[in-house]
Amino acid sequence: MPTSCTSHVLVTGGSGFIGSHTVLELINQGHKVVVVDNLSNSCEEPLRRIEKLAGLNEESLPFHNVDLANIDDLRAVFKQYNFSSVIHFAALKAVGESVRVPLAYYRNNITGTLNLMDLMIEFGVKDIVFSSSATVYKSDPDGRPFREDSELGCTSPYGRTKLYMESIIRDVVGAESGWNAIMLRYFNPTGAHESGTMGEDPCQIPNNLMPYVSQVAIGKLDNVHVFGNDYNTRDGTGVRDYIHVMDLAEAHVIALERLTGNHGYEVFNLGSGAGQSVLEMIDAMSIACGHKIPYVVDPRRSGDIDTIVCDPKKANEVLGFKVSRDLTKMCTDLWRWQVANPEGYNQ
Repeated sequence: MPTSCTSHVLVTGGSGFIGSHTVLELINQGHKVVVVDNLSNSCEEPLRRIEKLAGLNEESLPFHNVDLANIDDLRAVFKQYNFSSVIHFAALKAVGESVRVPLAYYRNNITGTLNLMDLMIEFGVKDIVFSSSATVYKSDPDGRPFREDSELGCTSPYGRTKLYMESIIRDVVGAESGWNAIMLRYFNPTGAHESGTMGEDPCQIPNNLMPYVSQVAIGKLDNVHVFGNDYNTRDGTGVRDYIHVMDLAEAHVIALERLTGNHGYEVFNLGSGAGQSVLEMIDAMSIACGHKIPYVVDPRRSGDIDTIVCDPKKANEVLGFKVSRDLTKMCTDLWRWQVANPEGYNQ
């Protein structure tokens, strides 16, 4: 039996970018949280900052440095707490890296999910919110907004692991009564906590556009590399759907609370429904930082398409979720984080 009778939410990957912001929002909304993370692409410092922002005592947020691939270590965590539900973020997440080392992604992401689901079954925990991705969708050359019933078809090992993880959870839900699961497929997270004390901290050169832009803005990198300027878009550069990380965090809490309604298996897109081009993102960040951000145009990357945006209608109508932070807010908060933490969490 668990040593703690208090009901907790288990957050896997809770020290990462989206995970840590979600943990803070969960605590602010009154939830008790336990974080599990192997710190392979994060560190403990966000948890200490969460404690300060949430007014908790130092080192009072339960954290276990556990790799989901080690089922015995994870089982020990389940034995210690009474979990009511799980939010599952833990995964390797770089698209480019997944192409270079696909087996590492399959081994880590899928094995970790299998172990997690095994233990949820073993301990009778039947509610889960899963951090999925728009990379599960098949590219649409016409740039139509993606709906939850759009055709699936991944272009990277990373995306395929997300789709397989969704499938594992869906099949468990279908095999046994009483399960509830929500898959959140989000598009391009950016921004930071408005305090400037929490944000995205890439361990290496950023893979995503906005962390790269912010590091160029502060002088850590020389130029933004714009991959192609001949797309069929308003300024020739690729258009993507960006969403503020705190909007995402709030959506996870809403999804968690919906699980209690016994809706079974559900899928929701999370995005603004509007797209911004690469050059528009650079311009918006230039306004936030107060100076022009240099960029160079490089050749297109294989597989990139003109436009990727989501149709947010289902999340709006069913979850009651709408983004509340605009592009200016994304860039202002990101810049505040970058200036206050030029070396990330390792100051």
